[in-house]
Amino acid sequence: MTSATEVIHCDRADHLSTITKFKEEGFEMCADLCAVDYSAHPGRPALPDGVEPQRFEVVVNLLSISARRRVRVRTQVPADDPVVDSIATLYPGAEAMEREAFDLVGVRFEGHPDLTRILMPDDWEGHPLRKDYSTARVPVQFKAPASARSGPPVGERP
Repeated sequence: MTSATEVIHCDRADHLSTITKFKEEGFEMCADLCAVDYSAHPGRPALPDGVEPQRFEVVVNLLSISARRRVRVRTQVPADDPVVDSIATLYPGAEAMEREAFDLVGVRFEGHPDLTRILMPDDWEGHPLRKDYSTARVPVQFKAPASARSGPPVGERP
């Protein structure tokens, strides 16, 4: 038995077939799915020869509990067409993870049953985990201004 995670790099066109192969081999669980924006990341993990780096990467972590194995599938996704096939039909729990990756990074999942925002408001513009997303665009107010509050300040008696 080994506890190391096997890392597989696949072409975007082979994303779904690669995940399907692991499902058929007994990987019962999709433990995690996320998207990464490497556009401004100096410490990107090394890619094997023949794998061309792209701005985005979809990372899927699968578990075979019965065989006590882990596998990580890394798929490069270009910025000009950030789309990969959905794995939600294979692993229904991945549906929410794909929505999160879409919402925060902007990678679309072809064939997803409900690819809508899950964390940000429906009318939100942009994807806040993209490296080129402007920060501090929305002012944050943690409490109502004093003029809008009723009663004395906390700790003071009326």
